[in-house]
Amino acid sequence: VQLVESGGGLVQAGGSLMLSCAASGSWSRIDVMGWYRQAPGKQRELVATITSGGSTHYVDSVRGRFTISRDNAKNTVYLQMSGLKPEDAAVYYCNAGITVIVNVEGAQRSLEVWGQGTPVTVSS
Repeated sequence: VQLVESGGGLVQAGGSLMLSCAASGSWSRIDVMGWYRQAPGKQRELVATITSGGSTHYVDSVRGRFTISRDNAKNTVYLQMSGLKPEDAAVYYCNAGITVIVNVEGAQRSLEVWGQGTPVTVSS
């Protein structure tokens, strides 16, 4: 199972970007998907999550500016970022909880999968 992010780049403060993350491979189901970010010298932090049913959660610092969504048919999660601030600059990582079938008897295992990250730079 792989997650591939796209959409990062350089944007001026106040601008917008949309990140995408597509899952590929084989699985039984994809559960929660989310976005995390890590700025230089800082720990990776949760940005937003979305369940398979569409319930969302945001960290306080992005609520009202960022919107997470997913297209279950395309196995893709999006992060629409608006009103970007210099402090939003970071490498953004996609994350997914995925259940896979591990043997012919149908036993399942839950995996946590990460994308490779896409950088977002915000100029002031």
